[in-house]
Formats: sequence, C-alpha cells, structure tokens
Amino acid sequence: METDNSIFWIKDGEVHQGGAVVLKGVNLHLDKGEFVYLIGRTGSGKSSLLKTLYGELPLAAGQGKIAEFELHNLKRKEIPFLRRQLGIVFQDFQLLSDRSILDNLSFVMRATGWKGKKEIKQRGEEVLSLVGLDHKGDKMPNQLSGGEQQRVSIARALINKPAFILADEPTGNLDPETSKEIMGVLLAIAKEGTSVLMATHDLSIMEQFPSRTIRVENQTVQELNPMNEFDPFAQVSFE
Repeated sequence: METDNSIFWIKDGEVHQGGAVVLKGVNLHLDKGEFVYLIGRTGSGKSSLLKTLYGELPLAAGQGKIAEFELHNLKRKEIPFLRRQLGIVFQDFQLLSDRSILDNLSFVMRATGWKGKKEIKQRGEEVLSLVGLDHKGDKMPNQLSGGEQQRVSIARALINKPAFILADEPTGNLDPETSKEIMGVLLAIAKEGTSVLMATHDLSIMEQFPSRTIRVENQTVQELNPMNEFDPFAQVSFE
C-alpha cells in the first residue's frame, strides 16, 4: 500500500487494451529511492503496466497517482507534463544516428521545454558526467560501444531530474560484463533518491543484484517474498 514516501501507487487498478482486460486487481507502490524489478513472461502485461505509468494506456478502473498526477483522472493535455516527471530507458537505446551525443540530448531538452543554448549544453554535460561519459558529447552514436550508448540513454532519462525512472529491459542487448556496469549506474541513481522500476528477463542480474521484485502473472501483479524458503527464481517462467 502507498506510504507518505511513495513516488507512485495504484490501488485496485485495471488496465485494458483493445477492449480486453490485461491486468486487474493491481495494488502496487514504489517509494522514493527504491530499486524494484518487474518480471513476468512475454505477454503477461508488463509492457501494458509500464504504458499505464507513462500515460499511453489509461487506468481503466481503480486509483493511481504518480507525483501530483492522478492516473485515474489523467487528461490528455496532462500527459506531456506527467512524462517530464519520468525518465524512460529503453532496451534499444533509441538514439538519433545523424547527430552527436550532446545533440541527441539537446533535442530531447528542446522538446521538453528547455530554451537557452547555454543551459542546454550545461545540462547535457552534467548528465553525461553523471553516467561516466565526460568528454563523449561530441561523439556520434556509432562511435560508442553498446554499453556507452545505454549510458547515454540513462543520461537522457535524467535530463529533467525525474523522481522516477522506468527502465524497460535496459540490459537486454548487452553482454554480461556491460550489463553489470549499467546496473551499477542504475543502482547509484536509486541511492541518490531517484526511484527505478526495471522490467527484465535477466535472472543472472537479479541474482547478482537482489532487490524487491514484482511479478506480473495471471492478469495481476504480486510481490515475490525474498524470505521464501524456496528459490524465488525457480518459480519464474519467461516462455
């Protein structure tokens, strides 16, 4: 249940897509500075839940809130402002290949209301520094490794100083060693107070970096109990 420290919460929520119920009876919350895994097999509704959190799908029933935005009363005109409260990290980086790293970041900043060239450049350099990519701003995306490109994706998510980051399979295209580096960045971000909800299929990462885990299954979400006597990973299927 939600607390005074909750970044977001959903109570008795339902998510529909194409007229069909995808999720029901959803009770979920995330507190400030928490790092939480979101797991479940393909087609279970993980993506639908994430889409509801950033306003692409409505909360069809129940109540929910992210920052000051009520998901159950969310108006279309409020969605861009909701998304400024969030940072989203994708599996495939989604960088623009025809411009430099700093220009990728400045494109996002201008799209979210930043104006001054000096302020845009300064903030771009700040977020690159936060993810360990100082002096990489003038490089093109194809000049960076996969891990570096994902760091840029994380930097992009941090631009507007979000309270909450949604990371959708951020290690899915990376080798194990690079995945560990990206996890280190995300966990450091959470330690600084920005909550992270990370959808993943990567059980090896979860074993190396154990944290609170929520599973989507049978049209709802449930928290895995880390105190269970059996291995919590043994009950997860991603078929």
